[in-house]
Amino acid sequence: MSIKQISVFLVNKPGTLKNMTGVLAAHDVDLRALSLAETKEYGIARLVADDTFHALNVLRDADFVASVNSVIAAEVPDEPGALDNLLQIFAEEDVNIEYMYSFVLSGEDKSAGMIFRVSDADTAEPKLRNKGLRILSQDDIAQI
Repeated sequence: MSIKQISVFLVNKPGTLKNMTGVLAAHDVDLRALSLAETKEYGIARLVADDTFHALNVLRDADFVASVNSVIAAEVPDEPGALDNLLQIFAEEDVNIEYMYSFVLSGEDKSAGMIFRVSDADTAEPKLRNKGLRILSQDDIAQI
């Protein structure tokens, strides 16, 4: 039940990120999570949208280089030590984290969301579920 993340290649110059968000906004794409990594010459925007297929088509139609990959989204209590406890489960289950970033979950349950890119999402996800983690689906993400 992994979710889909879009990675967008961006030239590292003023206005490029704004151009991407402008295209998405003009086509009613609602972002759920966003991470930006950069080097001196380029950046990679990693985003999770309410409708991955629509967002990907919008970006490609606007000549952005974009691809889709699978990531795991987990709910984390908003309390001290929660991330450490979550990472302990990953370590116990021998799940390698390539990168991660957070996002806000709406609601009153005081929790956050974490996006994890792991070596093998299909193998990692059942291990994490069996340890009691709430793994979010694409439908969960669309409804946030």
